[in-house]
Amino acid sequence: MKNPFYIFRIKREERWLALASLLYIILWNVLVINKYADIFFPFSRNYRNLFLKFHISGFDPLSYVVISRWFTEYNIYRHPLLAFFMYIPNQIDQGLMALTGMNWATVIMAVILTFCAFYSFIFLFRILREVIGLTLTDSRLLTLLFGSFAYVMVVMSVPDHFCLSMFMLILTLYVAGKKMKANHPYTIWQTVLFFIVTAGISLNNGIKVFLANLFTNGKRFWRPANLLLAIILPSALIWGFARWEWNHYQAPHQIAVKKFKKRAAEKKRAKLFMQVRDTMTEVNGKADSLKALAYVDTIMAKERRAKKLRDSKKAVFAHAGKPMGKGEFEQWTDISTPRGWSFVENIFGEPIQLHQDYLLGDVLVKRPVIVHYRWAWNYIAEGLILLLFLAGIWCGHRSRFMWLAMSFFGFDMVIHFALGFGLNEVYIMSPHWLMVLPIVMAYLFFHKPWRWLRYGTTVLALYLLIYNSWLYISYLI
Repeated sequence: MKNPFYIFRIKREERWLALASLLYIILWNVLVINKYADIFFPFSRNYRNLFLKFHISGFDPLSYVVISRWFTEYNIYRHPLLAFFMYIPNQIDQGLMALTGMNWATVIMAVILTFCAFYSFIFLFRILREVIGLTLTDSRLLTLLFGSFAYVMVVMSVPDHFCLSMFMLILTLYVAGKKMKANHPYTIWQTVLFFIVTAGISLNNGIKVFLANLFTNGKRFWRPANLLLAIILPSALIWGFARWEWNHYQAPHQIAVKKFKKRAAEKKRAKLFMQVRDTMTEVNGKADSLKALAYVDTIMAKERRAKKLRDSKKAVFAHAGKPMGKGEFEQWTDISTPRGWSFVENIFGEPIQLHQDYLLGDVLVKRPVIVHYRWAWNYIAEGLILLLFLAGIWCGHRSRFMWLAMSFFGFDMVIHFALGFGLNEVYIMSPHWLMVLPIVMAYLFFHKPWRWLRYGTTVLALYLLIYNSWLYISYLI
């Protein structure tokens, strides 16, 4: 590809799909913007507190905050470059604020989401059509099925990083698939570029760029130049940058917060000491400062224990799950959340079809970790999706590209299902792997082009589209 932007050109056979996808994406973004328009467009002194009023599932509105007032609000070790990717949108917002007297962060983020979601559909269609070799009808059908998934529908309209990650992962798969067909290697500079963008958005997804390099290059992956320049060096650089970013931006902020809390506690302790000493003077005619201090310390210790008990009952702590340890990364694991029901309800359930109860609720607020569907047909639909997926694996087991896609899915299952990272709300992570489902199913359609299979999948896609749209619209309106 001599002109890298040529890849974004819409081809003739993609035009109707592109138009339908664009209108579909704009619809959801307009509904989300409209839901919060009255409170998010005016200026604010504290944009973080303002945008925390945003509630759709467990998605964070930090991008609204960063676009409104730039700072490294994201978790730096998980999203090391995301704040810097939002710097130009922030500058655009500052200009619009000066011109209009309104905050356009929600609209600017919607434009970013629209671009990423639109090309996610386009590149997925191209994977099905150009890499796997499906017919035009089947490629459109499986793209429709992908768009009908609940958390594809939701993620394209919420101000989190998942739509950006979904776009980059699908693009990575598309480029890898084209290279496999042409027997071309992933070059060092291409691997580094994809890794910087993908890992910069979400660090764990950078591993998938390395997997793409491995499956595409084969034995050439192990060449010293590739390992050093494409794998080790960019990994070390992005980790070093994350450490610098933490020390430069977050560490001073954390120190200031700790000092503020310490001063507040000391001020409270001094005030309480004065009250206790005055009370002892009134009762005894004199006050013992040491006894007063001891009494104050006892009162404050009881308050801390009571607060800890109250906090332990809050969903944000009660639903967090038990980690493997208290280390920097061990604290992100979870060994207590039930795996069986998580697989049924939160991995192949909620991401594909929304639950009626606790609709798009936040597990860190009041939604239970496990929510069951009301109707048996929800589980039947889930079973059909799983059956199509497993059949696709069987039909495509000889395809190197399919195993690349499955390695993406497998990596996510290891960190989420096995290690428990984010397992209590794993469905919000699903845009990282949902594209693998139609890609794998495509091998079933390619090897078994049965008419009833096409008709059944069409009915399933239309059911999911209507069902999820009805619930999501009811939530937004």
